[in-house]
Amino acid sequence: MRFMLMMHLNPRLFESLTEAQRGEVYRGHEELIRIVTESGELVSTVALADPANTVTVRVRDGAAETVTGPHREDEEFVCGYYLVDCDSTERAVELAALIPDARYAPVEVRPLMHEGGPE
Repeated sequence: MRFMLMMHLNPRLFESLTEAQRGEVYRGHEELIRIVTESGELVSTVALADPANTVTVRVRDGAAETVTGPHREDEEFVCGYYLVDCDSTERAVELAALIPDARYAPVEVRPLMHEGGPE
């Protein structure tokens, strides 16, 4: 079953970390990538650009409206994800707990669906 492990980030919190703490986060990602690559569970992983680079699109009365920036003014935003293929929700949660960002912000574990429903 495939799961998206979505990392959330509060940029002010991340900026408040020491260089050593940030280094631990980066090394933690390297280690997690090694673990899920060796286990065959990694499908893909992506870091997303800053939300300031976002274009939000809504269709109203058949016309596309665009706004520069995120659609929400939250303190936290999705900053990246791991797409994993593992045997259970429990395993996906185990992997999410290995994401170093989870020490500072939530990591959301969500099963993927395909056109026929959940896998």
